[in-house]
Amino acid sequence: MANFSKSTVPQFSVEVYQNEYLPEGGREVNAIVTVSSTGGGTIGSATAAPHLYSAGRAPDAAVAIMVDCSGSMDYPPTKMRNARDATAAAIDTLRDGVHFAVIGGTHVAKEVYPGGGRLAVADAATRDQAKQALRRLSAGGGTAIGTWLRLADRLLSSADVAIRHGILLTDGRNEHESPEDLKAALDTCAGRFTCDARGVGTDWEVSEVTGIASALLGTADIVADPAGLAEDFTQMMETAMGKEIADVSLRLWTPMGAEIKFVKQVAPTVEELTDRRTEAGPRAGDYPTGSWGDESRDYHVCVEVPAAGIGQEMLAARVSLVIPQGAGGSAQTLSQGLVRAVWTDDMAASTSINAQVAHYTGQAELAQVIQQGLDARKAGDVDGATAKLGRAVQLASASGNADTAKLLAKVVDVVDAATGTVRLKAKVEEADEMTLETRSTKTVRVKKS
Repeated sequence: MANFSKSTVPQFSVEVYQNEYLPEGGREVNAIVTVSSTGGGTIGSATAAPHLYSAGRAPDAAVAIMVDCSGSMDYPPTKMRNARDATAAAIDTLRDGVHFAVIGGTHVAKEVYPGGGRLAVADAATRDQAKQALRRLSAGGGTAIGTWLRLADRLLSSADVAIRHGILLTDGRNEHESPEDLKAALDTCAGRFTCDARGVGTDWEVSEVTGIASALLGTADIVADPAGLAEDFTQMMETAMGKEIADVSLRLWTPMGAEIKFVKQVAPTVEELTDRRTEAGPRAGDYPTGSWGDESRDYHVCVEVPAAGIGQEMLAARVSLVIPQGAGGSAQTLSQGLVRAVWTDDMAASTSINAQVAHYTGQAELAQVIQQGLDARKAGDVDGATAKLGRAVQLASASGNADTAKLLAKVVDVVDAATGTVRLKAKVEEADEMTLETRSTKTVRVKKS
């Protein structure tokens, strides 16, 4: 495990939780990999990670705030006012020296502040100027989110900084560009900056907002009441300001004959990473994790190994946390862990499911059945919706996911949580259903042993 002193960069650790024992001929190895970063906010060192840190100061950052200014933001008029107030609160949260811009989004993207295709540098004067500029924001026009993201990318890429981050607010559906246009914009921006996305009110499309956050390794949420925007924006910006190191990848190396079946982030949210692999040398692949501050995340890694006989053992995978250096350069390894496979004739050992693996398998299923249940409900399939949402209630109860259980209780009447016996509510508030769908991938951590 590679560790850096507190005077250099945040310290990373990798811990692997698994049952390494397989029966004779067994081939599937599952492990939960916990990655933790501590010491965020420390002083950078040019020798530790020269492309991320400047000597004697914390890493630089650039932030673009994208505010929906489409016509629907005027209904009710308080929505636009709350969006302006929330953006002002986020600007107040910027630390001195951070590069930033504000973008007004309709069917086109416009620079609200500072303008001229550039970024401002946060200090008392520019923060005040930016808040003055917000007064010019008014509602009118359509919605083409891909154009907002492309402008944010151009502005953010103009700064030579470590952390590039976006905050995007929308209140409506992306009706003025095709889904293909939005996907192309996300493909262009992926890996260039991270982005948190928020839907305000209930007239937006959950899959669009969560899809943006997923593609750009950020968070997604609903702010049903526009009055809650300022608090939410402030919290998002505080989190962004806490990021210390960017472009970190989970690198998985497997020996000859072994291959990765899937990789998922499973805490704090479920996020499928399998298809995001980029090759990183012989039998090695990188999976993006975005930027890090003081935090811990869990990943579920499944490896298929060659069958072997009793008493044999092998390294199934080597897990490294790395900063890729690009073409021609070697990656910087921050920490490592090992996934093992041991074949045994001890049935108790080989059939035991590791507690962490079992917990997160259930959490991943919980997210899936919530989505399936809500889809069935929208399609009028009462029996299918009842079965799936009943299973969700059962899983949430068994895993102690109290927040999700509360959200489910607004959509179904719970008869018996332990058995998953529920009845669909005859009337459900749209905001409650959208909140459940948006937050369905949030998980609870399992206590490690």
